[in-house]
Amino acid sequence: MLYKNEFGADFDLGFNLSDYPYLKDKSWHNDVSPSFYFSIGSQYYVLWIDHAAPTEREDSNSRYLIQEATNEGNETHPEIYSSDGDIIFESELFEDISTFLESLTCQQGHTVS
Repeated sequence: MLYKNEFGADFDLGFNLSDYPYLKDKSWHNDVSPSFYFSIGSQYYVLWIDHAAPTEREDSNSRYLIQEATNEGNETHPEIYSSDGDIIFESELFEDISTFLESLTCQQGHTVS
């Protein structure tokens, strides 16, 4: 798992990653926290996951944050960037993120991939 290589083997996501197979690890050591991308229809998103303890975070955002993203590559070789994307949801609790994702997919009539 890339995020463990970049942020340490004991970084706690707060959920079991294998329960969300559509989350693709795009973590990079120059980012402030692990990140995972996914798509709903043709729209890409990035889920950022920060430390559980706010005192360990570099930014003042919530622990979980979903940001709109673009794929500058293609489906076979995606290059997902979120630097200009709007933050569409954030929460301290993963349960809130999970519920939000369910509502987003129902609203758009697509499945998460």
